[in-house]
This record gives sequence, C-alpha cells and structure tokens, in this order.
Amino acid sequence: MNLLFLLTLACVSKKDFAELQGTLTSTEASHAEQLAERDARITSLEGALEQEQAKSAALGADIARLTGEIESLNAEKAALVSDRSRLRASVTEMEQALNELAERKRLSEQRIEEYRDLLARFQSLIDSGRLDVQIIDGRMVVRLATDILFASGSAELSEDGTAALTEVAEVLTSLSERQYQVEGHTDNVPIQTQKYPSNWDLAAGRAIVVTRTLTDAGLSPNRISAASYAQFKPVASNDTKEGRAQNRRIEIVIMPDLSTLPGFDELNEIADDSTDAVETAP
Repeated sequence: MNLLFLLTLACVSKKDFAELQGTLTSTEASHAEQLAERDARITSLEGALEQEQAKSAALGADIARLTGEIESLNAEKAALVSDRSRLRASVTEMEQALNELAERKRLSEQRIEEYRDLLARFQSLIDSGRLDVQIIDGRMVVRLATDILFASGSAELSEDGTAALTEVAEVLTSLSERQYQVEGHTDNVPIQTQKYPSNWDLAAGRAIVVTRTLTDAGLSPNRISAASYAQFKPVASNDTKEGRAQNRRIEIVIMPDLSTLPGFDELNEIADDSTDAVETAP
C-alpha cells in the first residue's frame, strides 16, 4: 500500500470518513434519481415520438389520399369543362342550323310567292292558251308553243306571237333585276335548208328572234340571252303528232339568283382562290 495514502488515511478521522461516506451515498442517490428521471423522460419522449411518427404516417396517408382525390376532382373538372365547351359548341351549331333553316324557309316562301305572282301576272295569257308557267329543274320557266309564234320551219314571228311576246315583255320588265334566258327547242324532224341547215340553227334563230322582240318591247338587253337545244331536250315523245308539237317550244327561263342560295359565300371564296392561283401561276 502506498505510504502517502496510509499516512493520509491515518490522518482522516472516523467522523470525516462517515461524512464523506454520507455525501457519496447522497450524491449517488441523487444521481440515481436524476438518471431515473432522465430514463423516464427518454421513455416518455420515445413514446411521444412513436405517436408522432404514427400520426405522421397517418397524415402522409391522408395527404396521399387527398392528393388522389384532388387529382380525380381535377380530372372530373376538366371533363366537365370539356363537356360544357362541347355543349356550347353544339348549341351554337344548333342555333346556326336553325337560323339557316329559317332563312331557307324564308327564301322558299319568297320563291313560292314569286311563282304565284308570276302566275297572276301571266293569267290572261295562260287562260288564252298562249303560254304556261312551270317549275323545271328548280327554275321558273315561261313556256310558249312555237306553233303559236312561228310557221313550220320558220323563225319569222306571227302577229299573234308578236302580241303575246309584247305582253310577256311587260311582265318580265316588271320583275326587278331578274335575268332571263330564251331557249329554243324543236322536235326530232330534221330540217336542212339554206337558211337553217339543222335543228340547231332553227332553234337558235327562233330564240334570237324572241330575244330581240322582247328587248324591242322594253326589256333591257343586259338582262336576257338566247340559247339553242335543238331536239335534244324533249318534254314529250316524238312518236306522236301531239308529242312533237309539245317539243316545238320556246322557254323563257327566269334565272335563279345564286346569292340567295346556301353556300354562296363559300362558292365565292373557292372561285376567288381559284382565280388567285391562276393569276400567280408561272
């Protein structure tokens, strides 16, 4: 044993030793209590941490669930917006279709009224059997039998024919801004004379004479033209005398105003594009 330690031990009294021993014991007890408190605190904090971690996990699950619901709701919202856009487009298209239908109905009623008005204006000539008014291929047509207007194989107007055409000219002139085409038709009996070498020539000659007579009676020349169909547009069989008589005719076609027809603006655009393409072609 160390001599110094023995000397020091010898100098310490029993009383001092007891006090030191008590202090040591008290200190150890205090430390043990503090350690116990800290262990308890650590245990409590670990429990709280576990609870918070459990809450955090649950919160994370809630966040994931809510995120999924938000994404689902956003998708539904996008679908609803798309459906609403489609519905608005459908409503707009339906409104346009209804407007177009109403406009077509208005134009149809207008054409019917024009036809009735034309019938009324020509009634005296219709009643006398000198002409009739028909709708052919969607066009209003004033039809006159050439047997009333011309002698067989001739394009020289009769007096009755001139009088009838003068009345016709008055009516046509009163129809504001309408355009007309005079069409000559024959039966299938061929003609071959020096003046009219074919039915084409005879039908054309008659159409031109009618056109000139109408303009002489006051119809503006820039509103009328002449055409020949010869025997190639019959309205009856050429196998009978009555059928051939029907086929020998003059038709005054009241030309339709294309600007009132559906799609007119689109047709204009196509025509303009086509014209531009031709002008810019090398």
